Amino acid sequence: MSCPRRLIGICAVAAILLLAITTPGFAQDALPPAPYAYRQLQDPAQEARAQDLMETIRCLTCQSQSIADSDAPMAGDMRSEVRQRIAAGEDPEAIRQWLIQRYGDYISYKPSVTGLTWPLFAAPVVLLLLAALLLRGRFRRGRSKENA
Repeated sequence: MSCPRRLIGICAVAAILLLAITTPGFAQDALPPAPYAYRQLQDPAQEARAQDLMETIRCLTCQSQSIADSDAPMAGDMRSEVRQRIAAGEDPEAIRQWLIQRYGDYISYKPSVTGLTWPLFAAPVVLLLLAALLLRGRFRRGRSKENA
């Protein structure tokens, strides 16, 4: 009697694993692209401002490309949002701040110095100063041994 129960348990686990493996395939984006995802703005000056901003915003799907370079659906939605806001007359820096507020500092390729990130900006300077002090001491000891 315990064998069929074990078989049912194995079948249940197999079904759950199969469902877990195939579910992402059904989650593909079926919506049409956003209106300005692949279409430029009519005004060349506005489009240039939008392109400059889009090149500094990281694609959350790809994470190694800007939204200007990515073909991910989410990047297309973000390009459309940026273009619509630029067309409405919004300042690119205000759009960047809105995106940072919504998605976090990671989205920007131009990080800002905050109370949380200042050690990242200060560490290279501190390491260079420490290396210079160590090298200076090393060279002074070498000269004093040569003179002795």
